[in-house]
Amino acid sequence: MIKAYIFAMGLTVLTLGGLPPALASGQGGVKVVYHVNQGLEQASDGLRNIRNHLSAEPNVKIVVVTHGRGVDFLLEGARDKNGNPYEVVVEELAARGVEFKVCNNTLQARNIERNKVIPQASIVPSGVAEIGRLQAQEGYVYLKP
Repeated sequence: MIKAYIFAMGLTVLTLGGLPPALASGQGGVKVVYHVNQGLEQASDGLRNIRNHLSAEPNVKIVVVTHGRGVDFLLEGARDKNGNPYEVVVEELAARGVEFKVCNNTLQARNIERNKVIPQASIVPSGVAEIGRLQAQEGYVYLKP
């Protein structure tokens, strides 16, 4: 049974019954994967959520996995609706330990050259497979802004 938990920040956490493994373990050191696949507005929301998350829980381990239109904010020259470069925020968050991952399947399907991805992000073979791996094998909690 899949359960969804809705939080005040507008995030959804999906789990396969019970508490997410990272929370159920009682070991602290919560690990979270943020899923971004809907474009620049979702990316902006997610980056804001991540800043807030780090303020509330500085030791959280956060990985942002992108695919589809979600990769757009991690491409050279990407700017938010106010004209601010995403790379500045990504660089700040990366310095705080946040990892950013881009789906290679998306890059290939959209004919985006790998060198267009900003240096703060790494490329994984499949964004959805990476999310599944992080949840199933490494106990990450899933959040979608």
